Amino acid sequence: MKVALIADWLPTFGGAEHVVAEFHALWPDAPLFTTVARKDHLGPLRDAAIRTSPLQRWYQITRQHTWLLPWMPRALERFDLRGYDLIVSSSHAVGKGIIPPSSAVHVCYCHTPMRYAWEMEEEYLHDFRVPHFARKTVKKMLKQLRRWDLTTARRTDVFLANSHATKERIARTYGRESTVVPPPVEDRFFSVPLAGKRREGYYLGIGRLVPYKRFDLLIETANALKLPLKIAGVGKSFASLKRLAGPTVEFLGFVPDEALPTLYAQAKAVLFPQVEDAGVVPLEAQACGTPVIALGQGGVLDTVRDGVTGLFFPEQTRESLSAALARFAERSFDPEAIRSHARAFSSSRFRTQMLATIEDALHRFRRAGSPL
Repeated sequence: MKVALIADWLPTFGGAEHVVAEFHALWPDAPLFTTVARKDHLGPLRDAAIRTSPLQRWYQITRQHTWLLPWMPRALERFDLRGYDLIVSSSHAVGKGIIPPSSAVHVCYCHTPMRYAWEMEEEYLHDFRVPHFARKTVKKMLKQLRRWDLTTARRTDVFLANSHATKERIARTYGRESTVVPPPVEDRFFSVPLAGKRREGYYLGIGRLVPYKRFDLLIETANALKLPLKIAGVGKSFASLKRLAGPTVEFLGFVPDEALPTLYAQAKAVLFPQVEDAGVVPLEAQACGTPVIALGQGGVLDTVRDGVTGLFFPEQTRESLSAALARFAERSFDPEAIRSHARAFSSSRFRTQMLATIEDALHRFRRAGSPL
């Protein structure tokens, strides 16, 4: 069986790219089609047969893949996928927009329907600092993108969702059913030794430093409560966040992959104040035996057990997070129980679920004799 893999874009190695890496592990000889890529930032995907679109030359000049979004639909549709039997796409934006041949089954692992187009238009305009004189044009572009996105849903035979929150959004946006397959946590996070007494007493925030991830809320709370907070990650909000930080906040910048398990394991808790469709950070933390204090919305509802592997707080406010931290200080958490829970989301479990789901799709396809 001839397999093709699809990704939206590959400028860095984040949560969605962890999933793509698992696809590559399952089908190491399959080519990986994407709009643009930066191979030196892709970790385990560096050895994949990556095939980029003509937009790659513009990306090499600008190094800003988001500027190329209006041209990405056309770029993906130009890939010639004739001769492939199975197409597996990872999509949180444009990835599922390829045009599959009629003989192929297209399985889309959907991280979310395109959020900038459907639910985060104003955040998109704000986060990317779109000037007011250009906003009317950009809004028109996003409207066209929504229309195109609806057509791509009809090119997908099987939808997989990374959480129940995404499953609901797929049904609401596309009118399609989907199967939930939670994202994987790498096996290496389960290998760090567990010992509660080794925890150094700091709280940890980790991820891209962009506005919607609400690192500002973590910093404001740490400033008010004089909490030791370490922030790992880089991004366009770095300078503004550093100006906001008080003396108990430490910025670690980019942390190499090999140092992450120890960083998680020695933290008192990982703070997760944003709404994510799934989110790999809470899973990595729990695999290291570390509890998570998270906003009780989105994908964490599938992956964190309130009172057992962490705590939820209801609102993105300093008062709500502070109350959760006060509750956390009065409780104890068992690192072994936290890690045991996380094993349900291991890479090996993810691969088994993916193969079983795809085998079922192929069986139905062969029995029907036509695309699903």
